Amino acid sequence: MPTTQLSRRSILQGGAIVVGFSLSRALPAAAASGTAPSKPVALDQVDSYLSLERDGSAIVYSGKVDLGTGVQTALTQMAADELDLPLARVRVIQGDTALTPDQGPTYGSLSIQNGGTQIRAAAATARRQLVQLASERLGTPVDALVTKDGRVVPTAGGEGIAYADLLKDGHFSLKLDKDAPSKNPDTFTFVGKPVARLDIPAKIYASFTYMQDVTLPGMLHGRVIRPPAIEARLTGVDEASVAGIPGLVKVVREGDFLGVVATNEWAAIKAAEKLSATWSKAETLPEQSRLWEHVRATPVVKEDVTSNVGDADGAMTGAARTLKATYDFAIHTHGSIGPSCAVAQPEGDALTVWTASQMTHALRTQLSAMFSLPPEKVRCIYVEGSGCYGRNGHEDAAADAAILARAVGKPVRVQWSRADEHGWDPKGPPTLIDLAAGLDDKGAVTAWSSQFHIPNGAAGSVPLVAATLARLPHETALAPGNIVHNSAIPYGFPNVKTVCRRLATTPLRPSWIRTPGRMQNTFANEAFVDECAAAAGIDPMEYRVRSLNDPRGIEILKRLATLAKWESRPSPQGEAKDAGGGVQTGRGLSYVKYELYRTYVAAVAEVEVERSSGMIRAKRVFVVQDCGQIINPDGVRSQIEGNVIQTVSRVLKEEVMFDRSRVTSIDWANYPILTFPEVPEIVMELIDRPRDKPWGAGEPSAAVIPAAISNAVYDAIGLRLRSVPFTPEKVKTALQRT
Repeated sequence: MPTTQLSRRSILQGGAIVVGFSLSRALPAAAASGTAPSKPVALDQVDSYLSLERDGSAIVYSGKVDLGTGVQTALTQMAADELDLPLARVRVIQGDTALTPDQGPTYGSLSIQNGGTQIRAAAATARRQLVQLASERLGTPVDALVTKDGRVVPTAGGEGIAYADLLKDGHFSLKLDKDAPSKNPDTFTFVGKPVARLDIPAKIYASFTYMQDVTLPGMLHGRVIRPPAIEARLTGVDEASVAGIPGLVKVVREGDFLGVVATNEWAAIKAAEKLSATWSKAETLPEQSRLWEHVRATPVVKEDVTSNVGDADGAMTGAARTLKATYDFAIHTHGSIGPSCAVAQPEGDALTVWTASQMTHALRTQLSAMFSLPPEKVRCIYVEGSGCYGRNGHEDAAADAAILARAVGKPVRVQWSRADEHGWDPKGPPTLIDLAAGLDDKGAVTAWSSQFHIPNGAAGSVPLVAATLARLPHETALAPGNIVHNSAIPYGFPNVKTVCRRLATTPLRPSWIRTPGRMQNTFANEAFVDECAAAAGIDPMEYRVRSLNDPRGIEILKRLATLAKWESRPSPQGEAKDAGGGVQTGRGLSYVKYELYRTYVAAVAEVEVERSSGMIRAKRVFVVQDCGQIINPDGVRSQIEGNVIQTVSRVLKEEVMFDRSRVTSIDWANYPILTFPEVPEIVMELIDRPRDKPWGAGEPSAAVIPAAISNAVYDAIGLRLRSVPFTPEKVKTALQRT
């Protein structure tokens, strides 16, 4: 047959394109079993983090996982530099409870700051030991040896000894020394350099195994039938209603948990749709139109005073002028574009789960409690999911799969639907903030007081829906994340009191979503700082610089002013800039020192506001960030871009809708997110400090976006938006009041 040269252009001109792909992908043989080799996982052992192979390559074991953030690449860079190995000879195993140490959940922008520095310390301890072993073998002083390309070699020349020849079975049997000297940053080959993401080629060529692609031999498929209302009880099931569905294996009922298992996914879907069940009625949610009244009326468990400087109450009474405002931030869902998925496999009295969980070790604890199994009998293996930033539905899908798998004694895959994901993943809880400030006769803040109405609880294991429905042992405490952070402010005002009123309950099951609490709290604080600057008639940038005592914070703001070509003037602008069609433009500023001890970020947003429709468009966002030592600048840039895009979506569009019984925004039509044409231009500058500790980059830049947009809208049209999301309806209502 003659051959034809094909090009993308010729195919498209032909009017049709055929794409072939596999809908499922089997796991590698080593990962397709719940059994695992025995190895240390204690946090104080080098072997918990590192092993050397006979071919001279290294395996790094990370309890932190890559949620699509580039962490795997960054950890590879850190380990490769510390061990003097090429990147291609370092492999990272993530989030396998049988193989990796419990370094805590992957949240809080701590993967590099905590998890990476632990791995770096283990590698530094290992390298020191390798040099010592080589010194003994070669009879050469330690200070006359160096490591290079997987070998210890004399500085005077010679082949030296390969790492693999210095260790028995590649194990160190060595305590980790957290103070083991790291390499001089000047000698780094990979850290601080842009390194292409190691996972991207496989994703581009569709050979990457996402959690949704995982298959096991003999695997069945399960679906869960959700109650029509939160806290509804299952009163009856008619199994005869699905008796004729080909491929149905079993209807599983345990308490109020109801699911089906079938030989294929379509049969499971049809059975779940057709299964006749009766439920009790339940109306346990507040009226959405009165949400903030409900929040304010919720009993307070305790008050956390997050800062108390001087006498804020006394200074407020003596102020020349006082300002007051209330801000609120809506309930958000994670909105993961790829719905959650998990596979569970029972093996006698043991259970193995493949999951995209960001907290496999904590999930193991929850599953062992659910089924009254010793933790060592439960293995959770991380497989990257298509979409995760915060505790979404992955852990819940794992619990669903585990119940169904144990009921049939075979591996079961559970794929959530869009309605499952939007309706049943845990939510970012509502936040209500009251602020007051006292100004002197020159406009400076003399008193600052704030109260944050937020749920009680802290970062931890969110109760699993399946465990709750099946009435199996589970945690019942609220776990919305450490959402008190950044309620305290970074400014040097003389009298400050910030209080978090911790509420006994909150509507819907709460959890953490990217930048939990820090986003909501920074939104209120930074928008209110702008209110103070506007009242004083002072440029918002200058107002912040005057109020900061932190040189790094001041540097961030000054660099941002240069990057964004900031024009010093009070806000709102004197004469509105019309971009045509009744569209007015403005720019706004926001700043944060994340959790008041690490990553610095500041942003300027440029927006357009169409007065007739109330539509807001974020046109450009400028960001300057200082996260200490940068491991991979390309990775950090990607994180900032992702944060900006997702947070613009959250600020302008996203809000969970519900009635008295359930979440009603269970599809994209009712929970819209930002579209590609609406993505703003993003311009950024990174400050690298190679001799400092690395800080987090996964969350901080999201914290500054809401206030920057709010302040930009005020600059454009002179209206202050204090309620997220900034929907067209809210803008038009505000304009009508003027």
